[in-house]
Amino acid sequence: MLLLTKKAAAQMYMYDENATDYLDEFTNEYSLLKFDIPRDEDVSITDVVDKQIIDKSSYFVNKDNKEYLLFRGYDLRDYKNTPIGYFAFMDRMDYYMDTIVFVRWVSIITTILLMIVVIVLMYKLIRDYADEITEQKNILDYQTHYDSLTGLPNRVLFNDRLQHLIEVAKRKNATFALLFVDLDRFKQINDSLGHVIGDKVLQIISKRLQRIIRKEDTISRLGGDEFTILAQSLKKGEDASVLAQKIILSLSNAIYIDRHTLYVTSSIGISIFPDDGIESDNLLKNADAAMFKAKEEGRNNFQFYSSDMTELAFKRVMMETSLRKALANDEFSVYFQPQVNGKTDKMIGMEALVRWQHPDVGMIFPDKFIPLAQETGLILAIDSWVMKSAMTQVAKWYEMGLDPGILALNLSMKQLDQKGFADKLNLILIESGCKPQWIELEVTEGEIMKNPQSAIEVLGKISQMGIELAVDDFGTGYSSLSYLKHLPIDKLKIDKSFIDGLPNNEEDVSIAIAIIALAKSLKLSVIAEGVETLEQKEFLVENGCDYIQGYYYSKAISVEEMEEMLKNRTKK
Repeated sequence: MLLLTKKAAAQMYMYDENATDYLDEFTNEYSLLKFDIPRDEDVSITDVVDKQIIDKSSYFVNKDNKEYLLFRGYDLRDYKNTPIGYFAFMDRMDYYMDTIVFVRWVSIITTILLMIVVIVLMYKLIRDYADEITEQKNILDYQTHYDSLTGLPNRVLFNDRLQHLIEVAKRKNATFALLFVDLDRFKQINDSLGHVIGDKVLQIISKRLQRIIRKEDTISRLGGDEFTILAQSLKKGEDASVLAQKIILSLSNAIYIDRHTLYVTSSIGISIFPDDGIESDNLLKNADAAMFKAKEEGRNNFQFYSSDMTELAFKRVMMETSLRKALANDEFSVYFQPQVNGKTDKMIGMEALVRWQHPDVGMIFPDKFIPLAQETGLILAIDSWVMKSAMTQVAKWYEMGLDPGILALNLSMKQLDQKGFADKLNLILIESGCKPQWIELEVTEGEIMKNPQSAIEVLGKISQMGIELAVDDFGTGYSSLSYLKHLPIDKLKIDKSFIDGLPNNEEDVSIAIAIIALAKSLKLSVIAEGVETLEQKEFLVENGCDYIQGYYYSKAISVEEMEEMLKNRTKK
């Protein structure tokens, strides 16, 4: 095969009668022509065709000078090895071949780019479709588990969380409460003002409920005007009454919608896990039954499924109400219990203790109302009152020439957490006329360990005022010695629970001796409270605890009795 110009082919076949047939094969200026020679002859094309016939710009080579084509940059691997030699494109064809190669590469690149574009578009379409599916799934999931009107969990999600809470409570042996809240006479609002107003009321109610509950609690809307609350981590079942009372008070406040002023009350039923059931259906059913009982009792109240629990809860509510009245009516009084040097039997000071003289019940001791006062926050007002009264009385005794010694006052962590407490304390000292060196503040070990870093900071400020500090109920609060050594304290007070078994109980003996040794090693004084017998007193003194407080010397006595005791001591 030869690649020739049409002109060169015409000259080549000018004497061939079949030239017309060959020349007809030319469709363009260049073409391949068939050239036959015997296979057994190794003949160069120049031996067959006159070199002048071939266009000067054409190149046709035999086996001997193929290196020439390699030198020109042609790749002969794809060219056929014919009997007469290799053939190659001529120079005049180079332009066209470059164009062909260029077009070919352009087409390849274009194809690749188109494929990339198609892949990107397909990816985007698939991604958008997946995002849309995910969004639709999220919307469907939200609609399945949340109430569209209030945004609260609905019955489906409530049941799921209730079942989960039951499983956790079983593992941890914990208690929780299920509160079933139903709005009283809500149907009248819908019937008289329409569902639009009724829906707005439900939205306002749901927001109020959300503000009341803790983060760990769950509030749900079961439907209509029914709500449920899962109150976790309760120490006692009756603690749920605190939350119920808050709900009743909050929902009873007026609701203002457009030009309407509405009042909505609620009836609440409470069931307790595990006392009122260990299955979700039973707990919900019993809370619902308690709610209907609350409606039968006149609405706008709460009832426990257990009648005994309801009675306890109402006593608690009445106690809280009475506590608030006691502060306003000045029903509290300060009693003083002597603190004595066990070696010399001389009084070194006294602890101020609060008593509640209830107008109907009579004398109520602190263990009956202090825990409730701490939970409701009333402890701040009570402690403040006791502090002012006791300081004023001690200052008065010193002014009379008596020697009451050091006044020990109980201090709660809630007081320490108050902003500017040290300044408030200093103001009380000034107003009462009491000197800092006459005062000792006692903070329980458990209170300190709730926030040890904050306690170190605040107690440091108090210590700088010249007031002594003591750790009360030591040994019961699991304190860290690393914190203890940083506390600016002066005294450890051994809790009564470790004194009761002395001197016969080996564990109490070991603990008491260990606390005394710890106090000595930290250069702190130590006092034991709750000492009731001579044997207890003698054991403590013999083992290095010189200061004693308890019934062995005296119970807590009134201001008048303590004043008489101080006067008698002065005479001696």
